[in-house]
Amino acid sequence: MRFLPVLLACAFLVHHVGGQTQPEPEPFRAAWVATVFNLNFPSKPGLAVETQKTELIQMLEAARRSRLNAVVFQVRPESDAVYISSLEPWSRYLTGDQGGNPAYDPLDFLIQQAKPRGIAVHAWINPYRAAATADKTRAARNTADRFRRFCYPIHTMLWLDPGALPVQDHVVAVVRDLIRRYPIAGVHLDDYFYPYPKDPQHPVAFPDDAVYRAYRESGGTLEKADWRRRNVNQLVARLHSIIRSEAPHMKFGISPFGIYTPGQPATVTGKLDQLNQLYADPLQWLRDGTVDYLAPQLYWPDKSEQSFSELLKWWRSREVNPRGIPIYPGIAVERLGGSYNWPASEIRRQLDLEKKTGPGANAGFILWNIKPLQENTKGISDIIRR
Repeated sequence: MRFLPVLLACAFLVHHVGGQTQPEPEPFRAAWVATVFNLNFPSKPGLAVETQKTELIQMLEAARRSRLNAVVFQVRPESDAVYISSLEPWSRYLTGDQGGNPAYDPLDFLIQQAKPRGIAVHAWINPYRAAATADKTRAARNTADRFRRFCYPIHTMLWLDPGALPVQDHVVAVVRDLIRRYPIAGVHLDDYFYPYPKDPQHPVAFPDDAVYRAYRESGGTLEKADWRRRNVNQLVARLHSIIRSEAPHMKFGISPFGIYTPGQPATVTGKLDQLNQLYADPLQWLRDGTVDYLAPQLYWPDKSEQSFSELLKWWRSREVNPRGIPIYPGIAVERLGGSYNWPASEIRRQLDLEKKTGPGANAGFILWNIKPLQENTKGISDIIRR
Protein backbone atom coordinates (compact mmCIF):
# COMPACT_ATOMS: atom_id res chain seq x y z
CA MET A 1 0.00 0.00 0.00
CA ARG A 2 1.47 3.37 -0.96
CA PHE A 3 0.71 6.57 0.90
CA LEU A 4 2.00 10.12 0.74
CA PRO A 5 4.68 10.60 3.41
CA VAL A 6 2.64 13.37 5.06
CA LEU A 7 -0.12 10.83 5.71
CA LEU A 8 1.87 7.77 6.59
CA ALA A 9 5.11 9.17 7.91
CA CYS A 10 6.68 5.73 7.63
CA ALA A 11 10.31 4.80 7.15
CA PHE A 12 11.22 3.87 3.59
CA LEU A 13 13.45 1.12 2.35
CA VAL A 14 15.70 1.85 -0.61
CA HIS A 15 16.44 -0.12 -3.76
CA HIS A 16 18.13 0.72 -7.03
CA VAL A 17 16.57 0.47 -10.47
CA GLY A 18 18.68 1.38 -13.50
CA GLY A 19 21.13 3.20 -11.26
CA GLN A 20 18.39 5.35 -9.74
CA THR A 21 17.53 5.29 -6.05
CA GLN A 22 13.83 4.52 -5.62
CA PRO A 23 11.82 4.68 -2.39
CA GLU A 24 9.88 1.55 -1.42
CA PRO A 25 7.22 1.82 1.28
CA GLU A 26 7.05 -0.57 4.16
CA PRO A 27 4.48 -3.36 4.02
CA PHE A 28 0.94 -2.32 4.89
CA ARG A 29 0.46 -3.37 8.53
CA ALA A 30 -3.00 -2.47 9.78
CA ALA A 31 -5.78 -3.37 12.21
CA TRP A 32 -9.52 -2.82 12.05
CA VAL A 33 -11.15 -0.65 14.72
CA ALA A 34 -14.88 -1.46 14.89
CA THR A 35 -17.50 0.90 16.29
CA VAL A 36 -20.62 -1.20 15.53
CA PHE A 37 -22.05 -2.61 18.78
CA ASN A 38 -19.15 -0.84 20.55
CA LEU A 39 -16.88 -3.74 19.66
CA ASN A 40 -13.69 -1.65 19.93
CA PHE A 41 -14.59 2.00 20.26
CA PRO A 42 -15.96 3.47 22.36
CA SER A 43 -15.99 0.62 24.86
CA LYS A 44 -19.56 1.61 25.68
CA PRO A 45 -21.87 4.45 24.64
CA GLY A 46 -22.17 7.63 26.63
CA LEU A 47 -18.60 7.88 27.90
CA ALA A 48 -17.22 11.34 28.67
CA VAL A 49 -15.31 13.06 25.87
CA GLU A 50 -11.95 12.76 27.61
CA THR A 51 -12.54 9.07 28.25
CA GLN A 52 -13.33 8.47 24.59
CA LYS A 53 -10.23 10.38 23.55
CA THR A 54 -8.13 8.34 25.95
CA GLU A 55 -9.50 5.14 24.44
CA LEU A 56 -8.54 6.29 20.95
CA ILE A 57 -5.03 7.16 22.10
CA GLN A 58 -4.68 3.78 23.81
CA MET A 59 -5.63 2.02 20.58
CA LEU A 60 -3.11 4.04 18.62
CA GLU A 61 -0.44 3.25 21.17
CA ALA A 62 -1.26 -0.45 20.88
CA ALA A 63 -0.91 -0.15 17.09
CA ARG A 64 2.39 1.70 17.44
CA ARG A 65 3.78 -0.88 19.89
CA SER A 66 2.91 -3.61 17.38
CA ARG A 67 4.68 -1.65 14.62
CA LEU A 68 1.52 -1.10 12.62
CA ASN A 69 1.36 1.79 10.18
CA ALA A 70 -2.40 2.03 9.64
CA VAL A 71 -5.77 1.62 11.30
CA VAL A 72 -9.03 0.96 9.46
CA PHE A 73 -11.54 2.93 11.53
CA GLN A 74 -15.27 2.27 11.17
CA VAL A 75 -16.86 5.69 10.62
CA ARG A 76 -20.26 4.57 9.26
CA PRO A 77 -21.46 1.42 11.02
CA GLU A 78 -25.20 1.77 10.22
CA SER A 79 -25.89 4.69 7.87
CA ASP A 80 -24.72 7.05 10.61
CA ALA A 81 -21.52 8.97 11.33
CA VAL A 82 -18.62 8.80 13.75
CA TYR A 83 -17.57 12.18 12.37
CA ILE A 84 -19.25 15.52 11.59
CA SER A 85 -21.71 14.97 8.75
CA SER A 86 -24.53 17.00 7.24
CA LEU A 87 -25.81 13.90 5.45
CA GLU A 88 -26.32 11.43 8.28
CA PRO A 89 -26.84 11.56 12.06
CA TRP A 90 -24.26 10.97 14.75
CA SER A 91 -23.87 7.27 15.60
CA ARG A 92 -25.71 5.97 18.66
CA TYR A 93 -22.58 4.05 19.58
CA LEU A 94 -21.02 7.34 20.72
CA THR A 95 -23.68 8.73 23.05
CA GLY A 96 -26.35 6.03 23.29
CA ASP A 97 -28.79 8.00 21.13
CA GLN A 98 -28.59 8.27 17.36
CA GLY A 99 -28.15 11.94 16.53
CA GLY A 100 -26.73 12.76 19.96
CA ASN A 101 -23.80 15.17 19.62
CA PRO A 102 -20.67 13.75 21.30
CA ALA A 103 -19.23 17.27 21.68
CA TYR A 104 -16.10 16.47 19.66
CA ASP A 105 -15.16 14.91 16.31
CA PRO A 106 -13.78 11.38 16.86
CA LEU A 107 -12.44 11.00 13.31
CA ASP A 108 -10.63 14.34 13.36
CA PHE A 109 -9.17 13.57 16.79
CA LEU A 110 -7.99 10.15 15.63
CA ILE A 111 -6.32 11.60 12.53
CA GLN A 112 -4.54 14.27 14.56
CA GLN A 113 -3.28 11.74 17.09
CA ALA A 114 -2.32 9.13 14.48
CA LYS A 115 -0.16 11.40 12.36
CA PRO A 116 2.73 11.94 14.82
CA ARG A 117 2.70 8.20 15.55
CA GLY A 118 3.28 7.37 11.88
CA ILE A 119 -0.15 5.74 11.53
CA ALA A 120 -2.44 6.31 8.55
CA VAL A 121 -6.21 6.34 8.99
CA HIS A 122 -8.49 4.57 6.54
CA ALA A 123 -12.19 5.37 6.91
CA TRP A 124 -14.28 2.21 6.90
CA ILE A 125 -17.93 2.47 5.88
CA ASN A 126 -20.74 -0.06 5.65
CA PRO A 127 -22.63 0.91 2.49
CA TYR A 128 -26.03 -0.77 2.87
CA ARG A 129 -26.79 -1.40 6.55
CA ALA A 130 -29.45 1.13 7.56
CA ALA A 131 -29.76 -0.17 11.12
CA ALA A 132 -27.81 -2.91 12.87
CA THR A 133 -30.72 -3.31 15.32
CA ALA A 134 -34.04 -2.48 13.69
CA ASP A 135 -36.00 -1.79 16.89
CA LYS A 136 -33.61 0.83 18.27
CA THR A 137 -34.83 4.43 18.21
CA ARG A 138 -33.38 6.40 15.33
CA ALA A 139 -32.75 10.11 14.82
CA ALA A 140 -35.31 12.29 13.06
CA ARG A 141 -33.18 12.58 9.92
CA ASN A 142 -32.12 8.96 9.71
CA THR A 143 -31.28 7.30 6.41
CA ALA A 144 -33.72 4.39 6.86
CA ASP A 145 -36.68 6.76 6.85
CA ARG A 146 -35.31 8.86 4.03
CA PHE A 147 -35.15 5.78 1.80
CA ARG A 148 -38.13 3.96 3.30
CA ARG A 149 -39.19 2.59 -0.12
CA PHE A 150 -35.84 0.86 -0.49
CA CYS A 151 -35.24 -0.20 3.12
CA TYR A 152 -36.17 -3.72 4.23
CA PRO A 153 -36.19 -5.63 7.53
CA ILE A 154 -33.71 -8.50 7.25
CA HIS A 155 -33.18 -10.67 10.33
CA THR A 156 -32.81 -8.06 13.14
CA MET A 157 -31.49 -5.35 10.80
CA LEU A 158 -32.70 -2.80 8.27
CA TRP A 159 -31.07 -3.12 4.86
CA LEU A 160 -30.87 -0.64 1.99
CA ASP A 161 -31.47 -1.97 -1.51
CA PRO A 162 -28.26 -1.97 -3.59
CA GLY A 163 -30.39 -1.93 -6.74
CA ALA A 164 -32.02 1.43 -5.95
CA LEU A 165 -30.17 4.29 -7.67
CA PRO A 166 -31.14 6.82 -4.95
CA VAL A 167 -29.43 4.58 -2.38
CA GLN A 168 -26.32 4.30 -4.52
CA ASP A 169 -26.24 8.06 -5.11
CA HIS A 170 -26.49 8.66 -1.36
CA VAL A 171 -23.58 6.34 -0.55
CA VAL A 172 -21.48 8.09 -3.20
CA ALA A 173 -22.41 11.47 -1.70
CA VAL A 174 -21.37 10.26 1.75
CA VAL A 175 -17.96 9.19 0.47
CA ARG A 176 -17.51 12.40 -1.53
CA ASP A 177 -18.23 14.47 1.57
CA LEU A 178 -15.86 12.36 3.65
CA ILE A 179 -12.87 12.58 1.32
CA ARG A 180 -13.33 16.30 0.72
CA ARG A 181 -13.25 17.21 4.40
CA TYR A 182 -10.89 14.76 6.09
CA PRO A 183 -7.21 14.04 5.31
CA ILE A 184 -7.69 10.28 5.46
CA ALA A 185 -5.38 7.82 3.71
CA GLY A 186 -8.18 5.80 2.18
CA VAL A 187 -11.76 4.55 2.12
CA HIS A 188 -12.60 0.98 3.02
CA LEU A 189 -15.72 -1.17 2.52
CA ASP A 190 -16.40 -4.32 4.49
CA ASP A 191 -18.02 -7.57 3.31
CA TYR A 192 -21.69 -6.59 3.75
CA PHE A 193 -23.28 -6.15 0.33
CA TYR A 194 -26.46 -8.15 0.01
CA PRO A 195 -27.10 -9.62 3.47
CA TYR A 196 -25.54 -12.79 4.81
CA PRO A 197 -27.90 -15.75 5.27
CA LYS A 198 -28.16 -17.17 8.77
CA ASP A 199 -27.63 -20.58 7.17
CA PRO A 200 -25.91 -20.90 3.76
CA GLN A 201 -28.40 -23.63 2.88
CA HIS A 202 -31.27 -21.14 3.19
CA PRO A 203 -30.54 -17.95 1.19
CA VAL A 204 -32.08 -14.65 2.22
CA ALA A 205 -35.33 -13.85 0.42
CA PHE A 206 -34.30 -10.28 -0.35
CA PRO A 207 -37.48 -8.28 -1.22
CA ASP A 208 -36.24 -6.35 -4.25
CA ASP A 209 -38.85 -7.57 -6.76
CA ALA A 210 -40.27 -4.08 -7.37
CA VAL A 211 -36.85 -2.54 -8.00
CA TYR A 212 -35.85 -5.38 -10.29
CA ARG A 213 -39.15 -5.14 -12.18
CA ALA A 214 -38.57 -1.41 -12.75
CA TYR A 215 -35.13 -2.25 -14.12
CA ARG A 216 -36.57 -4.78 -16.59
CA GLU A 217 -39.37 -2.43 -17.62
CA SER A 218 -36.79 0.23 -18.41
CA GLY A 219 -35.12 -2.12 -20.88
CA GLY A 220 -32.72 -4.07 -18.65
CA THR A 221 -32.03 -7.61 -19.74
CA LEU A 222 -29.95 -9.15 -16.93
CA GLU A 223 -31.25 -12.03 -14.86
CA LYS A 224 -31.76 -11.10 -11.21
CA ALA A 225 -28.52 -12.62 -9.87
CA ASP A 226 -26.43 -10.88 -12.56
CA TRP A 227 -28.36 -7.65 -11.95
CA ARG A 228 -27.59 -7.80 -8.23
CA ARG A 229 -23.89 -8.30 -8.94
CA ARG A 230 -24.02 -5.43 -11.42
CA ASN A 231 -25.51 -3.18 -8.71
CA VAL A 232 -22.61 -3.88 -6.37
CA ASN A 233 -20.02 -3.61 -9.14
CA GLN A 234 -21.51 -0.26 -10.15
CA LEU A 235 -21.16 1.18 -6.66
CA VAL A 236 -17.58 -0.10 -6.36
CA ALA A 237 -16.64 1.47 -9.72
CA ARG A 238 -18.29 4.79 -8.85
CA LEU A 239 -16.54 5.03 -5.50
CA HIS A 240 -13.18 4.18 -7.04
CA SER A 241 -13.71 6.81 -9.73
CA ILE A 242 -14.66 9.60 -7.38
CA ILE A 243 -11.76 8.86 -5.02
CA ARG A 244 -9.35 8.75 -7.96
CA SER A 245 -10.61 12.07 -9.36
CA GLU A 246 -10.97 14.03 -6.13
CA ALA A 247 -8.21 12.59 -3.95
CA PRO A 248 -5.79 10.54 -6.07
CA HIS A 249 -3.43 10.00 -3.13
CA MET A 250 -6.17 8.11 -1.23
CA LYS A 251 -6.61 4.37 -1.58
CA PHE A 252 -9.85 2.45 -2.00
CA GLY A 253 -9.97 -1.03 -0.49
CA ILE A 254 -12.52 -3.73 0.28
CA SER A 255 -12.42 -6.69 2.67
CA PRO A 256 -14.58 -9.39 1.04
CA PHE A 257 -15.45 -12.79 2.47
CA GLY A 258 -12.34 -14.95 2.19
CA ILE A 259 -13.71 -17.61 -0.20
CA TYR A 260 -14.82 -16.34 -3.59
CA THR A 261 -17.29 -19.14 -4.33
CA PRO A 262 -17.35 -22.86 -3.46
CA GLY A 263 -14.87 -24.72 -5.64
CA GLN A 264 -12.54 -21.76 -6.12
CA PRO A 265 -9.97 -22.76 -5.20
CA ALA A 266 -10.66 -26.47 -5.41
CA THR A 267 -8.29 -27.14 -2.50
CA VAL A 268 -10.62 -25.59 0.11
CA THR A 269 -14.14 -26.32 1.27
CA GLY A 270 -16.64 -23.47 1.21
CA LYS A 271 -20.28 -23.38 2.29
CA LEU A 272 -21.25 -19.74 1.93
CA ASP A 273 -21.44 -18.66 -1.71
CA GLN A 274 -20.23 -15.07 -1.80
CA LEU A 275 -20.80 -14.74 -5.54
CA ASN A 276 -24.39 -16.03 -5.49
CA GLN A 277 -25.58 -15.11 -1.99
CA LEU A 278 -23.83 -11.83 -1.17
CA TYR A 279 -23.66 -10.95 -4.89
CA ALA A 280 -20.13 -9.63 -4.42
CA ASP A 281 -17.67 -10.32 -7.23
CA PRO A 282 -14.16 -9.44 -5.99
CA LEU A 283 -12.53 -11.05 -9.03
CA GLN A 284 -14.36 -8.61 -11.27
CA TRP A 285 -13.06 -5.71 -9.19
CA LEU A 286 -9.52 -7.04 -9.54
CA ARG A 287 -9.88 -7.50 -13.29
CA ASP A 288 -11.48 -4.08 -13.80
CA GLY A 289 -8.98 -2.33 -11.52
CA THR A 290 -11.77 -0.69 -9.50
CA VAL A 291 -10.00 -1.30 -6.18
CA ASP A 292 -6.55 -0.29 -5.01
CA TYR A 293 -6.27 -3.28 -2.68
CA LEU A 294 -8.32 -6.20 -1.39
CA ALA A 295 -8.19 -7.63 2.11
CA PRO A 296 -10.00 -11.00 1.86
CA GLN A 297 -10.98 -12.18 5.32
CA LEU A 298 -8.95 -15.37 5.70
CA TYR A 299 -10.20 -16.18 9.18
CA TRP A 300 -9.30 -19.88 9.23
CA PRO A 301 -6.27 -21.80 10.46
CA ASP A 302 -3.71 -23.12 8.04
CA LYS A 303 -3.80 -26.82 7.13
CA SER A 304 -7.59 -26.86 7.53
CA GLU A 305 -10.52 -27.28 5.13
CA GLN A 306 -10.25 -23.51 4.56
CA SER A 307 -6.47 -23.38 4.62
CA PHE A 308 -5.00 -19.89 5.05
CA SER A 309 -2.02 -20.66 2.83
CA GLU A 310 -4.10 -22.19 0.03
CA LEU A 311 -6.48 -19.24 0.00
CA LEU A 312 -3.74 -16.61 0.11
CA LYS A 313 -1.87 -18.34 -2.73
CA TRP A 314 -5.09 -18.32 -4.79
CA TRP A 315 -5.93 -14.65 -4.16
CA ARG A 316 -2.39 -13.55 -5.00
CA SER A 317 -2.11 -15.70 -8.13
CA ARG A 318 -1.73 -14.06 -11.53
CA GLU A 319 -4.78 -15.95 -12.83
CA VAL A 320 -7.04 -14.43 -10.20
CA ASN A 321 -5.32 -11.08 -9.95
CA PRO A 322 -3.86 -10.26 -13.40
CA ARG A 323 -3.18 -6.61 -12.54
CA GLY A 324 -1.17 -7.52 -9.43
CA ILE A 325 -3.40 -5.41 -7.19
CA PRO A 326 -2.21 -5.67 -3.56
CA ILE A 327 -3.85 -8.45 -1.56
CA TYR A 328 -3.59 -7.88 2.18
CA PRO A 329 -5.03 -10.93 3.97
CA GLY A 330 -7.32 -10.35 6.89
CA ILE A 331 -5.88 -12.27 9.86
CA ALA A 332 -8.14 -13.16 12.80
CA VAL A 333 -6.11 -12.34 15.90
CA GLU A 334 -9.47 -12.21 17.71
CA ARG A 335 -9.54 -16.01 17.53
CA LEU A 336 -6.70 -16.25 20.01
CA GLY A 337 -9.46 -16.06 22.60
CA GLY A 338 -13.04 -17.19 23.04
CA SER A 339 -14.20 -20.62 21.91
CA TYR A 340 -11.58 -20.74 19.14
CA ASN A 341 -8.62 -20.37 21.52
CA TRP A 342 -6.02 -20.46 18.76
CA PRO A 343 -2.41 -20.79 19.87
CA ALA A 344 -0.21 -17.78 19.17
CA SER A 345 1.84 -20.02 16.89
CA GLU A 346 -1.05 -20.04 14.39
CA ILE A 347 -0.86 -16.26 13.96
CA ARG A 348 2.92 -16.43 13.74
CA ARG A 349 2.59 -19.04 10.99
CA GLN A 350 0.12 -16.90 9.05
CA LEU A 351 2.34 -13.83 9.29
CA ASP A 352 5.27 -15.88 7.98
CA LEU A 353 3.14 -17.28 5.15
CA GLU A 354 2.08 -13.77 4.16
CA LYS A 355 5.72 -12.81 3.69
CA LYS A 356 6.51 -15.92 1.66
CA THR A 357 3.44 -16.13 -0.58
CA GLY A 358 4.27 -13.90 -3.52
CA PRO A 359 3.56 -10.44 -2.11
CA GLY A 360 6.18 -8.70 -4.23
CA ALA A 361 6.27 -5.01 -3.35
CA ASN A 362 2.71 -5.23 -2.01
CA ALA A 363 3.22 -7.11 1.23
CA GLY A 364 0.91 -6.52 4.15
CA PHE A 365 -2.05 -7.62 6.25
CA ILE A 366 -5.00 -6.30 8.25
CA LEU A 367 -5.73 -7.71 11.71
CA TRP A 368 -9.22 -8.37 13.01
CA ASN A 369 -9.29 -6.50 15.35
CA ILE A 370 -7.36 -4.04 17.52
CA LYS A 371 -8.43 -5.43 20.91
CA PRO A 372 -6.02 -8.40 21.17
CA LEU A 373 -3.18 -5.99 20.46
CA GLN A 374 -4.32 -3.73 23.28
CA GLU A 375 -4.43 -6.69 25.65
CA ASN A 376 -1.37 -8.35 24.12
CA THR A 377 -3.30 -11.63 24.15
CA LYS A 378 -0.88 -14.57 24.26
CA GLY A 379 1.94 -12.14 23.50
CA ILE A 380 0.49 -11.30 20.08
CA SER A 381 1.76 -7.72 20.04
CA ASP A 382 5.30 -9.00 20.43
CA ILE A 383 4.80 -11.51 17.62
CA ILE A 384 3.43 -8.88 15.22
CA ARG A 385 6.13 -6.35 16.08
CA ARG A 386 9.00 -8.56 14.95
